[in-house]
Amino acid sequence: LLPLMMGSMDMIFPRLNNLSFWFMPASLYMLLSSMFIENGSGTGWTLYPPLSSYNGHSGPAVDMSLFALHLAGASSIGGSINFLTSIKNLPVEGMRGERMVLFIWSMTVTAVLLVVSLPVLAGGITM
Repeated sequence: LLPLMMGSMDMIFPRLNNLSFWFMPASLYMLLSSMFIENGSGTGWTLYPPLSSYNGHSGPAVDMSLFALHLAGASSIGGSINFLTSIKNLPVEGMRGERMVLFIWSMTVTAVLLVVSLPVLAGGITM
């Protein structure tokens, strides 16, 4: 939808777009299959309990669910980088700045926020 709104045929990095798309189902599969390893991850839907201490439910299921979250974050970062570079480089001549559709502006803000915040969150769940 984004390239069509900018008057382009495709994104700047179509392979990165494809890779980030296929990381998401792999992440979902890993997150769901972590329930069946040993006793499951035991963290609930918020992943709030301590994930790496003995007070929490540490083990390979938690490690697998954390890796699934890292994979989902990598998918979002890849898609965001692709959106940002496509928005910056693809619009036709008359579609710069205030002439862009509001959806493209909102995707730009969302992509910038994801690129800035997801590495910090990934570092937080790794600790």
